[in-house]
Amino acid sequence: MAFRDLPKIIVTLAVLAGLTLFIAYPIGAMLVESFVIRGSLSLPRLKAVTEEALAELPPDESARIMRQWTDAATSAERVDATAAAFTLADLAVSWDRKAAYSEQAEATARALAALPAPEREKVTAEIPIAHVMLHKRIPLAFKVRDRIGQARFDQLRSGADDRYGLDNFLAVFHDRHLIGASLNSLTLAAATTPLTVMLALLLAYAINCGGLRAPAATRAILLTPLVTPPVLIATAILMLFGRRGLVTHNFLDQTLGLIDADQTNAYGFIGTVLAQTLSALPASLIILDNVMRRQSGRVDEAAAMLGASHAAIFLHVTLPLAWPGVKRAVALVFIISLTDFANPSLLWQDVPVLAEVIYDQITAYQNTPLAAALCCWLLLPPLLLYLGLERIGRRKAYATGEAGSASELAMPQAWRLALGTLAAATCGFVLIIYGTMALGAVTRVWGADWSFTLGYFTSAGVDVGLAGSGYGSSDRGLDTIWSSLAIAGTAAPIGGLLGIVIAFVVERLKPPGANLIVFLALIPAILPGIIFGIGYIIAFNVPFGIKSLSLTGTSAILIINILFANLFVGVLAARAALQRLNPAVDEAAESLGAGLTRRFVHVTLPMLRPALLLGTLYVFVDGLTTLSSVIFLVSGDHKLASVTIFNHATSGDFGYAGAKSVILLAIALTAMGLIRLIDQPAGARWTLRWPRGASIAATGLANGKTLP
Repeated sequence: MAFRDLPKIIVTLAVLAGLTLFIAYPIGAMLVESFVIRGSLSLPRLKAVTEEALAELPPDESARIMRQWTDAATSAERVDATAAAFTLADLAVSWDRKAAYSEQAEATARALAALPAPEREKVTAEIPIAHVMLHKRIPLAFKVRDRIGQARFDQLRSGADDRYGLDNFLAVFHDRHLIGASLNSLTLAAATTPLTVMLALLLAYAINCGGLRAPAATRAILLTPLVTPPVLIATAILMLFGRRGLVTHNFLDQTLGLIDADQTNAYGFIGTVLAQTLSALPASLIILDNVMRRQSGRVDEAAAMLGASHAAIFLHVTLPLAWPGVKRAVALVFIISLTDFANPSLLWQDVPVLAEVIYDQITAYQNTPLAAALCCWLLLPPLLLYLGLERIGRRKAYATGEAGSASELAMPQAWRLALGTLAAATCGFVLIIYGTMALGAVTRVWGADWSFTLGYFTSAGVDVGLAGSGYGSSDRGLDTIWSSLAIAGTAAPIGGLLGIVIAFVVERLKPPGANLIVFLALIPAILPGIIFGIGYIIAFNVPFGIKSLSLTGTSAILIINILFANLFVGVLAARAALQRLNPAVDEAAESLGAGLTRRFVHVTLPMLRPALLLGTLYVFVDGLTTLSSVIFLVSGDHKLASVTIFNHATSGDFGYAGAKSVILLAIALTAMGLIRLIDQPAGARWTLRWPRGASIAATGLANGKTLP
């Protein structure tokens, strides 16, 4: 091995180690945790563990302490031991175990007397060991602690059983609550997916095929939800159509008297589907917009020359060519809906879905094994759906040649009117959503006191005496905004630069493990954020069994999670750029004596400035708005604005939710404006194009991420 190759090896190993530690390890830890069974030892197993501990003592001492403990047993302890002895003897307990112990003592005597002699002797023989294992395990554990080791000592003392099995996975088929939550999640996803994809397909067609007068403005409006917290849409829907909504309560109920807002409102299945459709629309639009943009207009013109009508061209040419994007959009929207936490929590209250169950298992019950198993189940339906869709048309080719050439065919007036109305209605509703949040941010009490205030934008807030008292009530100041800004601002430049480094290693150094490095970097793009978040809880609570390395409750775990969850955009953009750049430039610098670091800093990095800025911007915006993964990682000392916005919405503190949402949107748009100024010289036209592989990047939106 040449000495000059040593820097390449070091850099490659460092990149691989980082990706393994912060991407592969959390996901692997979650998978392992899903097979862990935690609970009380069964009576037979508890008996075996107790007998093993007694065997560590000299026989005479073991017999002596058993007699001593048995003779000193209270009446209640004798009842418990007798009941356990019946179970150990494979006999049913015939008396009421919930009755008073005085009554149970008499019942046990009668039950023993009623047994045949062989069975009575068998039960009587089990009573001493049953008493020890139920009531004297802890004294026994300390007597033999030095002889049995720490693991066996902990097991004997606690009576807990840690083993591996499929119980957590099988619980989905046996627990009625989990069965109901699974069916609710699948139903919601099945309803949201076709509606969202159909809407995105029509809008993408209108934008790219001459159906709109302002396609760029339409695209910008429809993609705006990507730079705001995912809970914002559901919150605005509540403010408009909830029980005290502006439309339902103030207008339709109080003014017109047409409905009873307490009965007719956005709460329920329909409201949740609406919120999920608007939330998932930008992600599916990105994919279908790219597909439509790449289609050749010459194919449409050829079909028209052969006499095909515009409807026939759309049905038999445009739609079949868009099929690769459609099936990816279907899979993406399905998993976004299936793993959605915020919208069902706010709008489909008291109806469980799997994402909420996972949240409860983590936060309320600390049952990480079951939560991990449920996360694995969340991946199965979208995977099966995608594999099924892949079988449709898998033998067909979808290349048209001359990709991206616009068709010269004029769209019929009726089509333009219909598509223009659809786009205007959708854009109008999106703008109303943001207008509602802005109005709520300056309204003293939404639905009750419409007076103007800017108090929600101050650290002191507004004391209205009517605000909710839920989780959001303790975070009404702006501290979480600055905390989010600091965490996202720290993660963004590191994530952007690391994405460039990974692409440089893969495309220029070409190490033997290049494909593995790319695979690891892209894993977060195809996994829901809830899985990545739970993986970090499990992996970094006591990493590698070393408590001093714990990241739980620190800002570091938030920064690292946001950073590595969004690396893939910078990696994709940088790889695409490097594949277009001539490697001879890098080789020339090397031949002139430039080392690896100097070539990267002075040659490669300047040429990849757009990719660096895109990766940095993506990490920054996601750090401001992400919810699904970080909601498990925030702590009392380190909170994020997106989580407090969700808590405010849950508590009914719409003013605080609106103010924080407006501030985050302003910060995100400012960051995008700064990137524009940095990336382009004065007076130059600025465009931000999707990197090659944008459909993969868009798949990362399943994590609740944003894509600028």
